[in-house]
Parts: sequence; structure tokens; C-alpha cells
Amino acid sequence: MLRMIAGRLASAALLLLLVAAVTFALIHAAPGGPFASDRAVSAEVEAALNAQYRLDQPLPAQFFAYLGQALQGNFGPSYRYPGRTVSELIIAGLPATLELACYALLLALLIGIVAGSLAARRPGSAADQLSMGLALLGICLPAFVLGPLLVLVFGVYLEWLPVSGWGELAGDKWLPTVTLAAGYCAYIARLTRAGLCQQLSQPYIITARSKGLSELAIIVHHALRGALLPVVAYLGPACAGLIAGSFVVETIFQIPGIGRFYIQAAFNRDYTLIMALTLFFAALIIFFNLLADLVALWLDPRQREALS
Repeated sequence: MLRMIAGRLASAALLLLLVAAVTFALIHAAPGGPFASDRAVSAEVEAALNAQYRLDQPLPAQFFAYLGQALQGNFGPSYRYPGRTVSELIIAGLPATLELACYALLLALLIGIVAGSLAARRPGSAADQLSMGLALLGICLPAFVLGPLLVLVFGVYLEWLPVSGWGELAGDKWLPTVTLAAGYCAYIARLTRAGLCQQLSQPYIITARSKGLSELAIIVHHALRGALLPVVAYLGPACAGLIAGSFVVETIFQIPGIGRFYIQAAFNRDYTLIMALTLFFAALIIFFNLLADLVALWLDPRQREALS
């Protein structure tokens, strides 16, 4: 297992280097610059700004200088937020993003596992078709469609919930949480159903039924652990996706998280902020995938034996 972790970490370092190089090339290939705006500035002012932020140097020199600073934990100043560093902006927006992602993950796990378990008990029944139909709808509806629909129904017509913000009240968090969790809830429900249908046909389940155990006890105490292995494997990219996928949700509901900073940085050509957030999200994807693999090893003895 230690060899596997070491190998994954080495691959992660190379992957992050590749992500940094591609992101750096793309943002500098895009038209415009961090100091391009509707208000024209003199050539002298623009040259002074480029010199201050080392944008007048050759691109390879800029890239390796950035890497050297990033390895020391210094991601540089923001080009569009005067007096603030990129690290300060990430630290300021991260709590709201993480809170939203945690709420969405808990909601997706709760509804997805329950819905998948109910559907797997009687395949082909009305409950199964209804659960999987709603799951398919959740997969097909993207956040930028579902979010405005929820705002229109529950915020504008019914006036039950606020349509924007991220305050201390629980009502402020329902609409963005449901919007972000819907797609992941649907995938978890489908994975849980497929895993349970496979486990419930195994010989040890037939033995448990012959002993007179209730169907609920069989599912909870015997079948669910093996059935959730695909869900655990999915949680790695899901956790990273919940954080990275909050861009649209944070923009719709005006949540002050790093997703909004990312969107604004793209429009403002804030090179240092784009680079730092891209590397941050790439590192999260790698970390959560590794964590999911380790949890899957803990749940499945056969995978541990294959490594030994």
C-alpha cells in the first residue's frame, strides 16, 4: 500500500506540473490581458504595470519564476484586487465553498443511498421506476437550469426561501445545496441500486434469508457494505466535483466563495488567481481520488490481498 501511495504521489506531482504548464499557456494565448479595460491607459502606464508584475519577461521565464514562488507557497498578488494576494482571496472564499460542498455531499448521500436501496428491493416496481426516473432527470438537468427553476418556484412564486446569499439562516442554504447536490444524488442512487441488485443475488444473502432475517436487516447489515463500493469509488471525483462545480451555483445564488472568484478571474484575465485556483482544484481531485481508493481498499479485503 505504501508503494501504491508513493507511486500515486509521484504521478500527482507530474500531473500538477502538466496542469500548470497547460493553464499558463492557455491564459497567455487568450486575447487581452489583466490590465486591458474599457478605459485606455497610456503606453507608459501599461509598460510600468507589466514591468511591476514581470509580464514584460519572456513566457518561459515567467512560468519558471511562478513555479518557484508557488513551491514556496507564494502564489503572488492578484492583478485585479489591489493590495490583496491570491492566497488571501482563496482563504476568504474557501469556507463558503467548503460549507456548500459538505451540505450538498451529505444531502446527495442521504437521498441517493435511500432511493437506491428502495429501488433495489423490488426491481421493476413502481418505486424502482419512480426513483430511477427522478435520478435520470437529476442527471439531465444541469445546475444552470435547475438553479433558476428552483429560484423561480420557491423564491419568486411561493416566496418560501431567499433567492440569493449565504447567511447564517438555514433557509439561505437550501436552494444552492439542492441545486448542487441534485446530479450527484442521482448518480449515487443509480450506483447504489446496481450494487445492491448484484449483492442481493449472492449466495450469502440467500443464506441470511433462510435464517429468517428481515429484508431491512439483510440490506443494512450484509448487502450494503459490498454494494457501496462503487459509491465509495465515485466519492473521490464527486467531492472534487462538488467543490469545483460550485462555480455556477455560487454565481447564480451570489455566494461569496472561490467559485465566484474563479469566474471573475477568467473575465478579468487575473493570471495569478486563475493559475492558483486551477492548481488548487487539480490537487483536490487528485487527493480525493487517492482517498477514495484507500477507503475502497479498507472496505474490500480482496483489493488489499491483490496489493500484498
